[in-house]
Amino acid sequence: MPAPGFSSKPEKKGESAAKHQQQRRDPYEVLGVSCNSTDQEIKSSYRRMALKYHPDKNQNDPIAADMFQEVTYSYNILSDPDKRRQYDTSGFEAIDSESQELELDLSSLGTVNTMFAALFSKLGVPIKTTVSATVLEEALNGSVTVQSLQFGNSLCRKVEKQCAHFYSVDVTENESKMGLVCRVHSRGRSKFKLLYFEQEDNGGLSLALQEDSTKTGKVSSAGMFFLCFPVYRFDQTKSMAAAKDPDSAFFRKLDGFQPCEINELKAGTHIFAVYGDNFFRSATYTIEILSGEAFSTEKDKLRDVEAEILAKRVELSKFESEYREVLAQFTDMTKRYAKEVEEIDELLRKRNTIHESYTTVPPLSRSSSSSKIRSSFKGSVAEEHPAKEKKSRDRPRKKKWFKLHLKVDKRKPC
Repeated sequence: MPAPGFSSKPEKKGESAAKHQQQRRDPYEVLGVSCNSTDQEIKSSYRRMALKYHPDKNQNDPIAADMFQEVTYSYNILSDPDKRRQYDTSGFEAIDSESQELELDLSSLGTVNTMFAALFSKLGVPIKTTVSATVLEEALNGSVTVQSLQFGNSLCRKVEKQCAHFYSVDVTENESKMGLVCRVHSRGRSKFKLLYFEQEDNGGLSLALQEDSTKTGKVSSAGMFFLCFPVYRFDQTKSMAAAKDPDSAFFRKLDGFQPCEINELKAGTHIFAVYGDNFFRSATYTIEILSGEAFSTEKDKLRDVEAEILAKRVELSKFESEYREVLAQFTDMTKRYAKEVEEIDELLRKRNTIHESYTTVPPLSRSSSSSKIRSSFKGSVAEEHPAKEKKSRDRPRKKKWFKLHLKVDKRKPC
């Protein structure tokens, strides 16, 4: 049977919505986690189940397709702190299912769908993409090629779309205490993801963290910071999705500022990867691993700035309620102002109408009165200057210069 609440048969819109509302399962039950599970436990369970039911591995299987949608839908609720809190408080009634974002696997889309996704992305519509199920499965089976990367060295390579390059980094005890940073940047318009994998007991790799590249000017970059204290990440897509108007966009701007799941890396070997996230072309990038020991000043500044951002987010939440209250008062005052202007104009119009009623002369239309005034004015002018007008008519007309007969004095030469 298809997963409850995600039937593959076509139904009428009303019936489908009612059935979907009744048969939706508890997101915790779908992902096989408890209500007290951490974000990392929820993410690990989601990635395991998404890989199991992914359309790439279950072609022409409607049951797996429905399960994949249900797993993705449940994760979209539990991965967002606000939506998870709303669900825990009021259930599905507090969740707007139409606003849930789905992560697209570009490798599973056809050419036409990929072109449409690329077009919407060019138009500024945020489209979240996920790592290809093929790449995740190869990593989980331990069948990927891993290249060694040293601290302080950088590598420049080109990764094809929906493919990944894997790198291993050996971390000592001292480097673990000092912290480390993995940075990737590209000077082109390349889109990519920076991935971090945890090693399983069977030798495979499971995806633990991912960072999408962000474009600043002509450079796209992504970074992971393991500095032995809570470091935050900024997911702009959450802020953009929550914004329904300019005011909401401002007040929701810092909602995507969330703590990273992993703050430090223990001594040992760790695996990073760069995934090509472009729609049609490869991505050229440079990757480097840096020790936090040489950036002690930057570590202190980062901690202070992120603390200020958290304080500003709390302050912004309080300011929003004050702003909404004042804005409502301003809107009411503006409406009252417009109403008062209309009422005053109407009273003055009635007053002028009453004033004009005090007369025995019938009202004249404007066109007739103006024509009479013009005719009477012309008559008065003619009466005042009759001689002048007659003189102007009797005056002989001047001859034009080209019709004048000039007399020439013809004298005999001496």
